[in-house]
Amino acid sequence: MTDRLVVVGGGVIGLSAAWTAARDGWRVTVLDPAPCSGASWVAGGMLAPVTETWPGEEALLDLGTESVRRWPEFAARLSAAAGRDAGLRTEGTVVAATGSGDRTELDTLAGHLDRLGRPVERLAGRALRRLEPALGPDVRGGLSVPDDLAVDNRMLLDALRAAVSAAGVRLEERAVAAVRDDGTRVLGVTDTAGVETDADAVLVAAGAHSSSLHPVLDGLVRPVKGEILRLAHRAGAMPPPSRTVRALVDGRPVYAVPRSAPGHDLVLGATTSENGFDTTVTVGGVRDLLRDAERVLPGIAEYALVETTAGLRPGSRDNLPLVGALGPEGLVVATGHGRNGILLAPLTADAVGALLRGEPVPDPVRAAAAGRFAPAVSLTGGQRA
Repeated sequence: MTDRLVVVGGGVIGLSAAWTAARDGWRVTVLDPAPCSGASWVAGGMLAPVTETWPGEEALLDLGTESVRRWPEFAARLSAAAGRDAGLRTEGTVVAATGSGDRTELDTLAGHLDRLGRPVERLAGRALRRLEPALGPDVRGGLSVPDDLAVDNRMLLDALRAAVSAAGVRLEERAVAAVRDDGTRVLGVTDTAGVETDADAVLVAAGAHSSSLHPVLDGLVRPVKGEILRLAHRAGAMPPPSRTVRALVDGRPVYAVPRSAPGHDLVLGATTSENGFDTTVTVGGVRDLLRDAERVLPGIAEYALVETTAGLRPGSRDNLPLVGALGPEGLVVATGHGRNGILLAPLTADAVGALLRGEPVPDPVRAAAAGRFAPAVSLTGGQRA
């Protein structure tokens, strides 16, 4: 009989892993009360390991660089399996600075990347504006990072949903209350209505809600709120940038990610706060994002504000995700990706597939081993470091 896998969480990480497992022959059920929602639905969709990483986060840079390398093949396979475009954008990224302090901070980042053998191109403000005419005169300089890509997160979710369906994955709109085990190995899950679903293995990919699903996950993942805006270009206004634009404005980070979907031409983000599971969009958050983005892209003042929303990133203790076997035999986790869930989806899915097959994970994933905070076991038993 085919082994049964329950995936708890129907976001980008859970669906990518479910698709991989189904292709490997697992009988997969994904449980989520609102699939394709949450942080995956809200996300900006940046695939930006270089411009997301700062000194001290070298392991995260290695993870992101390996995953972005896998993105073109992942997107092509997914598009073919889904019969629709997965939304990958390959125009690259520019990073803008508006003042001398911001330029100094970007120079520090560029120097750090040079020392790691990952050079970026430093550009003066005029040269940046030649690349992206939408940038305003307050931009004094910055970086060009052509290998930092982006993806339309909602096109990606549509493609993943179609691909898992085509692969025979069952997607059920149920909320899981707990992973069941007998003290040695997992037995399945119980939903909030008390209905039990049996499984030979369980993958917890429930984002910010993962910590409550099994005692070994308690306290390992926390919600980190981020507010995001969507803008629509209006006739007569400056066209949106073709590349992702990241910026430092008086030390505050802001980004603008172009979209192909009509009526949602630009995504602005993102605030960061820790207020539990609150997803209220605040006046202050909207004001700050618009103020800072307009300093960099003044033409957006003529755009329409069409959506304000907030999501909960799953934060970990050290900003690295948790990917690996943990606790009872048969329990696998893929959570705690923070702001990098979509970036790390291909690599995480490949790592989960390897774990389920009893094979080693890709080398960069070892730094994200779930057992770094708690004892982990393999799917076939035995302690793992």
